[in-house]
Amino acid sequence: MRKGSLRSRMTILVAAAVAIAVAISAVGCWYIVRRELSYQLNESLKQIHPPWKAMNDAARHCSDQPVDTGGPGDGGPAWAEPMQLVLANGTRCVMGNTAIKVTPHDKTIATSYPNSQEFYDGYYDDGTPVRVLATNVDKGAALVVARPLAELNGTLRNLVLMLAGVAALGVLVAAGAGLLVSRTALRPVGRLTKAVEHIARTEDLNTRIPVRGNDEIARLSASFNAMTTALTGSRERQQQLVADAGHELRTPLTTLRTNIDLLLRSEQTGRSLDPGAKQRLLVNVKAQFAELSTLVGDLLQLARGDTDHEPHIELELSNVVRAAAERARLRGAAVATDLAPWYVVGGPASLERAVLNLIDNAAKFSPDGEVQVTLRQGELTVRDHGPGIPEEDLPHVFERFWRSPAARGLPGSGLGLAIVAQAVAETGGKVRLENAPGGGAIAIVELPGNLTPHS
Repeated sequence: MRKGSLRSRMTILVAAAVAIAVAISAVGCWYIVRRELSYQLNESLKQIHPPWKAMNDAARHCSDQPVDTGGPGDGGPAWAEPMQLVLANGTRCVMGNTAIKVTPHDKTIATSYPNSQEFYDGYYDDGTPVRVLATNVDKGAALVVARPLAELNGTLRNLVLMLAGVAALGVLVAAGAGLLVSRTALRPVGRLTKAVEHIARTEDLNTRIPVRGNDEIARLSASFNAMTTALTGSRERQQQLVADAGHELRTPLTTLRTNIDLLLRSEQTGRSLDPGAKQRLLVNVKAQFAELSTLVGDLLQLARGDTDHEPHIELELSNVVRAAAERARLRGAAVATDLAPWYVVGGPASLERAVLNLIDNAAKFSPDGEVQVTLRQGELTVRDHGPGIPEEDLPHVFERFWRSPAARGLPGSGLGLAIVAQAVAETGGKVRLENAPGGGAIAIVELPGNLTPHS
């Protein structure tokens, strides 16, 4: 069963459940009918009452041996119903046409209180099974009457055969219904399976499954569609990142190759370059290597998955911002800070990198101005005094490798603000860039936190 298909397992489970239910119902029905028939047979035994004179005469004539009397004292015919009197010593006096085997039940009733009764299963002398009623007749004797169990047992046997047939038919019908239900219920699962197999075979993530209704299968289909949509977006971003990285790497690599070729040709031909020109080439090579190192570092930062980040801890954001400002000053930027305490949960290295990128970006667009960094109530602002950003460019500033026309002549990889957006999102915050009143641009970062630490 474990190795079969889900459809066959469902069919077998449905058939087994119905079979168990039918079996329990059949057994219960059999016991109810048996009890009702036994009750009716017992009631019919209670209706047998021979004349008291006949019983008295029979009791008076009872001896150690069975005595068959057909209406003792009057010489009449024997009673049609099988009955007899049993005395306390076990002597019986048969009053009917058939003798009933004496049992300890009869002796007990004979010595019991008046009118006491007991039903039990016994036998005729010829071995025929019967239902027996023994009743104390207040004469130190028990009146024993009996009726055969053949009719009751025959009825129960026929009932067993009928119930067995009904149960077998019920199981067959249940198996057919289970197969039909499993086919209908698993049809959406079959479509989902085909879609998964198609994606595994073709890697086509654009495959969609129709969602019908709002049951568990529909939810599974919707979840599958959402998963493939997310995978499609991830693949597209990956492909875009590779394409953009290749495009950005092409320029510094071409420049490096050209400069190195010039240096090698001068060495191979024996024609030395002018010392000033050679110095400029070497400086240019060094700058290109620095640009490549920065670009590769930024790419590695962006390539990290959502769960592949440094452990988040509670930290004082103003200390992180202060450290980033110091690093920016070492690079020659003029930075003024106004920081208030604010505690957040995040990665200190990634947050410091994000703040440094914001300060570097602001300093790049206002080389002669001062970058103002403010932290108040979880809102970090970084403002420059440059030309600002065209309104049509604002929606694109956090995209990877995007650079405005005015910034394409400036150093940078176009990944700095994308790294900022990623670090802020990992901390659960928001970031936006807009033009500041009075000129320049201002970056606003909102991070959830508290004025005091939790611990």
